Order: sequence, then C-alpha cells, then structure tokens
Amino acid sequence: MKFFLTTAIDFVNSRPHLGTAYEKITADVIARYRRLAGFDTHFLMGNDEHSQNVFRKAIEQGKDPLAYCDEMEQVFRDVWRRLDLSFDDFIRTTDQKRHKPAVQAMAQACLDNGDVYEGSYEGFYCVGCEAFKQEKDLVEGNCPIHNTKPQWIREKNWFFRLSKYQQPLLKHYEQHPTFIQPDIRRNEILRLVEGGLEDISMSRAGQSWGISVPFDPSSVVYVWFDALINYAAAVGYGWDDALFKKWWPANLHIVGKDITRFHCVIWPAMLMSAKVELPGQVFGHGWVYFKGERMSKTMGNIVDPLDAADRFGPDPLRLYLAKEIPYGGDGDFTWERFEEKYNADLANNLGNLVNRVASMTERYQGGRVAATGGGALAAIAAHSVAAYRTAMDVHALHDGAAAAFRLVSAANNYIAETQPWALAKDPSKAGQLNGALADTAEAVRIAAVLLSPIMPASSAEILRRLGDDRAQRDRRLDADTAWRTSGEKQILNTGALWPRIEADKGVVSVSDETPKAPEAPAAPAAPAVITIDDFMKAHLKVARILEAEKVPKSQRLLKLKVDAGEAEPRTILAGIAESYEPEALIGKSVVIVANLAPRKMMGQESNGMVLAASPEGGAAIVLNAEPATPGTRVR
Repeated sequence: MKFFLTTAIDFVNSRPHLGTAYEKITADVIARYRRLAGFDTHFLMGNDEHSQNVFRKAIEQGKDPLAYCDEMEQVFRDVWRRLDLSFDDFIRTTDQKRHKPAVQAMAQACLDNGDVYEGSYEGFYCVGCEAFKQEKDLVEGNCPIHNTKPQWIREKNWFFRLSKYQQPLLKHYEQHPTFIQPDIRRNEILRLVEGGLEDISMSRAGQSWGISVPFDPSSVVYVWFDALINYAAAVGYGWDDALFKKWWPANLHIVGKDITRFHCVIWPAMLMSAKVELPGQVFGHGWVYFKGERMSKTMGNIVDPLDAADRFGPDPLRLYLAKEIPYGGDGDFTWERFEEKYNADLANNLGNLVNRVASMTERYQGGRVAATGGGALAAIAAHSVAAYRTAMDVHALHDGAAAAFRLVSAANNYIAETQPWALAKDPSKAGQLNGALADTAEAVRIAAVLLSPIMPASSAEILRRLGDDRAQRDRRLDADTAWRTSGEKQILNTGALWPRIEADKGVVSVSDETPKAPEAPAAPAAPAVITIDDFMKAHLKVARILEAEKVPKSQRLLKLKVDAGEAEPRTILAGIAESYEPEALIGKSVVIVANLAPRKMMGQESNGMVLAASPEGGAAIVLNAEPATPGTRVR
C-alpha cells in the first residue's frame, strides 16, 4: 500500500513562522502515522521560488535570485530539521532537472487539448498573493488576506480555459465527496464553482524570473500555474514515467485554507486538461493565531517555531499543535497557554507517569516486571487504540492525541487505585505488586507507540526506558499496540523527561530575517515588608508524618496524618504528590503552618499547611525539620 502526501511549497521571501510550521508538523504527524500503519509512504515538501516577492527580496539584498534561493533552502531545511520533520523529498521550483520539464510538459499538454489561448487581461493584482482579485472579493478596496490595495494591471497573457471545467469539477466533487476536506472547505468550494468560473492567466509577459512558456519564450509561466505542478514534478511527471506511475496520484495534499481555491479548482482542472489522474484528497487546514490575531510582520506578532523548540525541544510544540487545535479549524497560540499545557500534559501527566513507574519498579522489584493478562487497564488500552486509529485515519489529529492521553490518564488513576507502595509492604502481595507495575508499564508502552507520530523523539526515549530500543521504522501499529501477556521488562529509571516549568516572560516574536535576542525575564515584584509582629502571627511548628496516602481523583494532593504535639493527630492535604510517593514521607519531620484556617479540597478538610519549596522548573521539595519533638515552635 502506498501513501503519497504533500504540503504546500513555501515562498522564500521570509523565514518560516509558526503558521508555516503548523502545516509541516501536522503533515509530518500524518506521514509518520501512515508509516506506523504499514504504508509505503512518500512525504514531499519544498520551496516556491518563482515568486516576484522572492525576486524583489533578493534584489533588495543585492543578491542573485538563484543564489538567494540557495541560501533560503538551507534556512528552511534547518528549521524543518530542528522540528524533527521526516520528509522523503524536497523540491524547489528552480529545479531544472525535475520541475522545469514537468511545467513545460503540462503547459504543452493543456495547449494541445485546446485549453490555452492568447489574450489580454486587466484587473486587480495583489502582489502579496501574487494573484488577480475580482472586485467583489476586495474588502474596502483591499486584499482581504494582506489588507493592501491591489495594483491595476493590463497585459497580454496566455489564458487557461478554467471556465470549461465548471461542470466536470462539480461532477468530480459529487462522485468523490471526500475529495475536499473538511466539510467547511468543501462547502466553500462548491459555492465558488457553482457561481461560475472565469478563465485565468497562466503566463506573465516581460519577466525573466520563471520558467519560459514552451510555445512562447518571451513569457514565463505564471507562478501559481508553475507552483502547483511541483506535486507531480517531484515524482517523475514529464521526466520519469516509471517513477510517476509508482507514486501518482497523490493520496493527500495538505494546504492552508487560504489557498484551497488553487488546489481544489485550478489544479484539478489543469490535471483534467492534461489527462492526468486527480489526487485523492485536498485537506485545507485552518490558521494558527497569536492571541486571537493572525500573525503578520506588520503587526509584529510573528512567532518563530524555533523559539519554542529551543526552550523545550520540538516534541512539546508538536504535541500542542496536534492536540490543542482541531485539525481543519483555526487555533490560537499564546506562550502562557503553551506552558500551561506543557505542565499539564507532559510534566504532570505523561512525564510523572513514566517517572513513577520506573522509580517504583526500581525500588520494589529491582527494575524488572513480568507481564500479566492486563485486566481492566488492557481493556482501556484496546478502546484507546481503536479510537486513535479511527481518528488518525481521517486526519483528526487532535482526537488521536486525546485517545492516547486517555490511556495515560487511566494508567495514572490505576496507580492511585492499586497503591503499589502499600502492596510493597506486604510480602504476600508480591504478585499483586508486580501486576500493578507491569500493567501500568504496558499501558505506558502502548501510549508511547500511539504518540510516536506526534512526539517521535520523546516516544522513542520512553520505549527505550521500557526495554524497546528498536528504530521507529521497525514498529507497526497492529503488532506494537497489542497487549503483551508474556515476557519480562527491564525498566530504566533515568530521571524526569519534562521538568515542570514556570511561566517565562521571554520574547515571542522575531523579524523575518534575524531572531531577536530574548528579553530578560521580568523581575518578580518585591514582597511586601512585614514586621516581626506580622511574622509571629504565623504559628510554625514541627510535625511528624504518621500516615500518607493519595487523594482519590487528584494527581497533586496527598492526605497526611501528622503528629503536631497536640492531643490528636491532625489531617493536612499537601500538593506534593507529583514529587513524593506517600510511603517515602512516613516518619519525616516537617514544618507546618499550624494556625491556618481549615479549608476544603477535593471534598476533604485540611487543617494546616506543609511548607515546601518550588524551585523554578522543578517539583516541590518538602522543608524537612531536624528531628525534634512534635509541636516544637519554629521561630
């Protein structure tokens, strides 16, 4: 089974921003999923270089346009490498061996079929879009995408008979209802085509930057006609028939919603004219906004994806973009929300789970567990895998990620329910202890396989810690998500994967050329000055922990029973469960605030507070007291 998918190729007049990276990362998730599912996958990306915007940018910098494009290829490749993209091929529209013969072959085929003719054109032309605009599509006289006034252009061109393909396109949409996805994009295109199509320019006169029209060397092929052909050019159209037969038609084109018209109307019409089979599907994803606004250089709110990758590695960014934005809709990015989800999904949930399984297995069983039948957790894993496959097969990446994290949450809850630390105290329950740890480790293993297309490096590290160091290309969805009921695992305990982070006040935007240096974090406000009398109002004293247990349905709270030198032990709820196993606290002397008003948490009353430090980026550290008589005042 083959699966050929592409992304839109990018203009190289500026470096990639977060919106550009969103398309490429989500496409990479799809490509990695298809490989995991056993498909012979070919993932194509590339650069669009015959733009007049690119030409002008090169001239502004005093560079030859091709030399400028050579430099920008390395800029783009470096960004994609650092975001861990697994593309199989990268094409440039200045490629003389592949792209030029393909463009000229298709232009000639369209002419031979009677669909290209010479004429004159005048109309509004948006330089930013490099496309002609109908007056009815302008907003207060401006391009709705770039908010700039288009130029009025009059020139002699070669035209493509797009109007001829109105009915063939409508018929294709009807016969292939999933050709355009999601449905909101399909409905937009249907309304557009039903309203009638006009012939379009396929050449520009008096320009040298571009591929010459094969039947008119004085003109170059218009950038949009040129660029669309890259998908076929990369796999042999016009230069290698055997290669083209192997990979074409493309199974999936992934593009932004602003260019679906080109890919769902013009491109299939060109292919119909050239007698070439149409792709299987065009998926028009939404935009990533920054604080509710579309990113733009003029507004100064461009987010460089490498800022996020440099802070936390590429996988947290990949997870955020795949999980938090419903694929096909628009999404929003803020640094605050990104860090909040990092802490919730990775530091507190998945990372904490991996760390707990490894540390308890090391402590109680010398790092080894023997597989069991699985029971309830195995059933949850099977449901998660089924939901994940259903979602990923239709590119619902957010639902696929959510299915994997349901298994992660179930495994965390399973630890709370089975309480391995309590089982470890009773030698007669050694079998139950092994079962609890083995089942949790197996759930973690399956979750890591499911998350491998989204977080490839992190998933590989989790699997390595669980004893599976195979290359990702050797894993398969069917075999590697089946619950394993036999064999032993040697589990490695090698530290936290994602230390908890605090909000960072660093820079969030960069220019299109040189990243700005991060600003220094804002200094925290100085604490209010208090008198000694104010301090003495807080009654701090030593308490010894007698009992400790997890609070049901809470990942943060431990319920502590402490001897504070009073007639009866008191109960305190402490938010330190992510840092300590309950049994590790028993017998410790700690400092508590004894005169704090009682408060309810998770339906239980807490009478006091355990003092703990929370270093930046780290977990809570209980402030241990030197062994002293419970109730001793701390001054």
